[in-house]
Amino acid sequence: MVLDPVKGTVFFYLTGVGTMGNILVFVSYIHVFQSTEKKPIHLVLAHLALTNTIMLLSKGMPKTIEAFNFRNFLDDTSCKVVVYLARVSRGLSICTSSLLTVVQAITISPRASRWQRLNLKTPQHILCSLLFFWILNSLISMNLLYYIKNIKSVNITQSKGGSNYCYFLPESRITRWIFLTLMVLRDAVFQGAMGGASGYMVLLLHKHHQHVLYLQNSKLLYRTLPELRAAQSVLLLMLCFVFFYLTDCFISLYFSFFIESYSKILYVPEFLTLGYAVISPFILIHRDEHLTKCCHTL
Repeated sequence: MVLDPVKGTVFFYLTGVGTMGNILVFVSYIHVFQSTEKKPIHLVLAHLALTNTIMLLSKGMPKTIEAFNFRNFLDDTSCKVVVYLARVSRGLSICTSSLLTVVQAITISPRASRWQRLNLKTPQHILCSLLFFWILNSLISMNLLYYIKNIKSVNITQSKGGSNYCYFLPESRITRWIFLTLMVLRDAVFQGAMGGASGYMVLLLHKHHQHVLYLQNSKLLYRTLPELRAAQSVLLLMLCFVFFYLTDCFISLYFSFFIESYSKILYVPEFLTLGYAVISPFILIHRDEHLTKCCHTL
C-alpha cells in the first residue's frame, strides 16, 4: 500500500508525457502529409503515434486509477472496451512497426532490387495495409469481448485474473489455444518481416558508408542523405521496440513460472509495455528535421 501512490504517480507521468508526445507527433505528421513534402512513411508514422496514444490511454490510465485505489467506475461494457483496446493497440503497434521498417527499406533500396516490386509506395496502399491491420487485430482479440467482466458482476473466486476492476474469466482450452496460436503467429510473421527489413537496411547503410569512404571526399563523408537519416531513425525505433518487447516477454514468463500473484505485487511488465509508446515519439522528434520544424511551428 505504501508503494501504490508511487506506482500511480509513475504511471500518471508516463501516460501523460507519452500521450502529449504522441499527439504532437500525430498532428505534426498529418500536417506534413498534407504539404508538398508528403511521403507514404509519414502516414505510417502518424498511425504509429495514434496506436501509441490508444495504448497509453487504455493501459496507462486504468493502471494509474487502480494504483491510487480510486472507486471502481467501470461496468462490464467499460471493462470490455478498455481491455479490448489495450490488446488491439498492442497488436497494431507490432504490425505498424513492421510496416514502417518495410516501407523504409523500400524507400532506400536500389531501383533494380526486389523490394521495389512491393506495392507500398502510395498512400492508398498504406491505407489498405493499415485497414487490414485493424481488421486482423480486432478479430484476434474478439475473445476478450466475451470473457472480460467487471469485478462487481462476477464471483471473484471464478475469475482468472486481471486488475482490481476487470477480470478475465476462465475460457475453454480450445478457445485459449486458438487465440494464443493466432497471436503467436501474428507476432512471428510481423517480427520476422521487421527483422528482415531491418537487416536489409543495415546492409544498405553499410554499403553506403563503404562507398563514401572509397570516394575519400570529406564533404560526402560527413553528409547524410535524408533517406539514410530516416532509415537510421527507423532502425533506432526498431531497436527500442525489440528491447521492450523481448524484456517484457522474458520478465512476464519469469514471473508467471516463479512468482505467484505477480500482477498484484510487481508492475514491471506494465511499465515495459508502456515504454516503447512513451519513448518512440521523442526519438522521432529528436531525429526528424521536418517534424522538429513542424513542432516549432505548432
